[in-house]
Amino acid sequence: MVLGSLKPHSEILQIPPTYLPHRWSPGNYASMWHTPETPLPFNLVSTIVISVCATVIVLLVAIPAAYYTARRRFPGRMAFLGLVLITQMLQPVVLVTGLIREFFALGINDTWLAMILVNSAFNLSFAVWILHSFFASIPVEVEEAAQLDGLNRRQILTRVSLPLVWPGIVTATIFAFVSCWNEFAASLVVLTTAQNQPLSVALTKFIGQYDTAWQYVFAISTVGIVPVVILFALIEKRLVAGLTAGSVK
Repeated sequence: MVLGSLKPHSEILQIPPTYLPHRWSPGNYASMWHTPETPLPFNLVSTIVISVCATVIVLLVAIPAAYYTARRRFPGRMAFLGLVLITQMLQPVVLVTGLIREFFALGINDTWLAMILVNSAFNLSFAVWILHSFFASIPVEVEEAAQLDGLNRRQILTRVSLPLVWPGIVTATIFAFVSCWNEFAASLVVLTTAQNQPLSVALTKFIGQYDTAWQYVFAISTVGIVPVVILFALIEKRLVAGLTAGSVK
C-alpha cells in the first residue's frame, strides 16, 4: 500500500506489475489534499473529532457503569449486563433507518454530533464489559481500607480503583477509538455533506465505475492508518496486559 501510494497512476496499472516504483511520485501525498473529488482536510478533521469525542464519551459513561455493576448487587443486575452485551450483536447499519428518523426528529442529521452518538452507543457495551471484569477483580478489602482512611466513594474510584484498572481503560480506549476511526456504514448514510464525512467515506470517492485513482486510495489509506499505528505503539504493553488479564489464576 505504501509503495503503491508512491507510484504514478499509469505504473500501478501496468502489466506485468512491479513491486518497487520505476518513477517515484511522493507528490501524491501533496496533490491528494487538493483533489476535486472530496475535501480531504475537512474529512481528516471530521474523523479526528468524531473518534476522539466518541471515545471520551464511552469512557465517561462506561467507567462509572462498570464500577457500579461490579460493586453493587442490585435487582436485575445480570439482566442489565446481558442487555448491554446484546447491543454488541447489532451494527449501526442494521438500525440506520431508525437512527435517521431519530436524528431528523432531533434536528442533528448530517452533523458530527449524530455520528458521535452512534459511535458512542455501539462501543459502550464492550467498554462496560471489559471494565466490569477489571473492577470486579479488585479485592473489596482494598476499597474498604481506603474508606477507613476517610475517602468517599468518588475519591476511592479516582484515587484507588482507576489506577488499578488502568490496563483495562487503555484496552477499552484503543478498541473504541479504532472502531470509531474505521466506521463506514453509518457515516455513509448519516453524513451526506462532503465536508462532514470521515476519511473512510471520502476514500470511496476515488473509486469510480470505469477508473480508480489508486495512487490516492493508497495514499489516503496510509495516512488513515498512521494515527492508529502510533497509538498502538505507544500503549502496546498496557494493551497486552489488558487483553491477557484473568488468563492465569
